[in-house]
Amino acid sequence: MVVLLGTTLLYLPARAGWDFDKLLRLAQQRYGATAARLLADTQQMLAGARNQSEQDKLRWVNDFFNRRLQFQDDSALWKEADYWATPLEMIGKGAGDCEDFTIIKYFALKELGISAEKLRLSYVKARIGGSGSSVTQAHMVLTYYPSPDAEPLVLDNLINEIRPASRRPDLVPVFSFSSEGIFAGAGTQPSASVDRLSRWKDVLLRMQSDGIVF
Repeated sequence: MVVLLGTTLLYLPARAGWDFDKLLRLAQQRYGATAARLLADTQQMLAGARNQSEQDKLRWVNDFFNRRLQFQDDSALWKEADYWATPLEMIGKGAGDCEDFTIIKYFALKELGISAEKLRLSYVKARIGGSGSSVTQAHMVLTYYPSPDAEPLVLDNLINEIRPASRRPDLVPVFSFSSEGIFAGAGTQPSASVDRLSRWKDVLLRMQSDGIVF
C-alpha cells in the first residue's frame, strides 16, 4: 500500500496473513474452479477455527488438510526431485508431499494466531515398518510446543491423530526450523539462522507473490 503524505510517499506493508481476495482470483486463473472451491473451503475452515482453543485449532487444520489433499511426491507432481510448494500451489494441485503438508499447516496455524515460537517444521527419519525397524526414510512433520520446554505434539500427513512426540517412536528428529531459526535435533534453542535454508527463503518469496505474507 502507498500513502501520499504531503510530498512524501510512505510504503506501508500489506496486512500480514492470507489475502483471500487475491488468492481466490489466482486460484481461479491458474488452476480453475475446483481449486477455487477448495481455497474457499480453506477460508471457511479458518474462519470457523479462529475462536477455538489452540488445541482445537491444531485438530481443525490437521484434519482438514489431511482429508482434502492427497499425497504425491515431487517427481510425479512437479517433475523435480525436491520442490517446496506454496499453499496456493498445493491447493491448486490438490496434492503435495510431506514438506508441502507441513508448510500449509504451518501458515494456516499462523493465520489463526498461533505464534511461530510454538511451531516448527521438523525433519525426521521415519522408521519404515514401525519403531523397531532399521529402515528409515526422510520425512517432515509439523511440531507444536505448548511452552518452550514442553513435549511437542506432532502433526503428520501420514497419521491423522495428533500425538505427543513420545508416542511417535517411529520418528527420529534430525533438525527443525521456523521463522525463529534452525534447531538441531530436538533442541530448544536455535543453532543457526533460518536464512541458511535457501528453499525456505524461496517459498516465502513465492508465497508473498501469491498473497500470503508473514
